[in-house]
Amino acid sequence: MQYTTVLFDLDGTLTESAPGIVNSAAHALEKFGIHVEDKNDLLCFVGPPLIESFQKYYGLDEVQAVQAVSYYREYYSTKGLFENKLIDGIPELLLTLKSAGKQLLVATSKPEFFSEQIISHYGIRPYFTYVAGATMDETRTAKSEVIAYAMEQIPGVAKGNIVMVGDRHHDVDGAIANGLDSIGVTFGYGDRAELADAGATYIVDSVAELQNLLLQNSWDLSIVKHMETKL
Repeated sequence: MQYTTVLFDLDGTLTESAPGIVNSAAHALEKFGIHVEDKNDLLCFVGPPLIESFQKYYGLDEVQAVQAVSYYREYYSTKGLFENKLIDGIPELLLTLKSAGKQLLVATSKPEFFSEQIISHYGIRPYFTYVAGATMDETRTAKSEVIAYAMEQIPGVAKGNIVMVGDRHHDVDGAIANGLDSIGVTFGYGDRAELADAGATYIVDSVAELQNLLLQNSWDLSIVKHMETKL
């Protein structure tokens, strides 16, 4: 099998975005009188929808979580957005894939408005056919919804020719919900156990391994396929 279309997560897959996300989450929590001493505790905000994280990890109810997202964006829209950098090797990967004829899209739970700004700022927007993200009004936030939306932008592409690449279980969950294969990457903010437990089709540990996997017609047996590890 050869994938012709690749959906990329943004945070932790294309960019090292933790500083801006963590600082924005800390700003929002302070508004509720919650002071987080160790900002590493806020890495849980990298990847999942924000409302989900404010409720799950800090006990806010739905109304409070919506307000927290508003506070989060106060900081993020002016500072956190660019407290960010591309993961080493990503520009070269995108150029190689595009040159090989792959169609590339972004599929992220980050609002589409911010995602467009980020990838344009770092010079990688031309590689992508479309940038699919969450809506600012929270009507599209779950990764499964974002992936479905991304697929609507590429009608006619068979599901078997599309793969989702991401660093958290949400990426794998969203791919499975849409009948797609997935490649979990451990160079982001998740780990191998999280990706394997979620059911990632393949797991790679570096950008170089990801490139090799996406360019091969037959898979390199040194790259562990999740389903085989379950046997």
